[in-house]
Amino acid sequence: MVSQPPNDGPSDERPDAFSTDDAGIAFAAGAEGSLERIYRDASALVYTLAVRALGDTHEAEDVTQQTFVSAWRARDTFDPSRGEVRGWVVGIARRRIADALDKRRRENRKVDAVRSVVEDSASLDAELDQVLLSYELETLGDPRRTIMALAFVDGQTHEQISEQLEMPLGTVKSHIRRSLITLRNRWEVSDVAS
Repeated sequence: MVSQPPNDGPSDERPDAFSTDDAGIAFAAGAEGSLERIYRDASALVYTLAVRALGDTHEAEDVTQQTFVSAWRARDTFDPSRGEVRGWVVGIARRRIADALDKRRRENRKVDAVRSVVEDSASLDAELDQVLLSYELETLGDPRRTIMALAFVDGQTHEQISEQLEMPLGTVKSHIRRSLITLRNRWEVSDVAS
């Protein structure tokens, strides 16, 4: 018959298990394995808080990691007599979450600023294109100028232009084709000159 060792304490007691108070003291002292123990105890809570606040799992993972890195770097500021280390870590997590939200707001402001500049630039480009087109149409002379303005400025179809100007459809198409060739040749020459 095999004898059982005496039962001096709880059966689930492990040699590396210690109370929350001991965990805080060990952590503050920078004891080996103390960060791992604190991480096991508080990481799920930190991650959950971050996901709820940020709504993004990748950001929440980053915040969780940043929280424990910050905690380890600032471990000498933790005072076990003032509270549990888990609560202290949650306080750090809240600051890292606030930092992430601030960063997101700053990035959104930057994106909005760039978008505004791009939209202003696109608007200016459209205005410049309109001025250039008007100038180029003026050089064509009538009836080409009128036909091209109706087609490209007013957006009318060939048929609508033909009806409005009481001109045969084939003539309208010929004027547009010849005008486009003239403009293309003029722009090619100006590109070569510049």
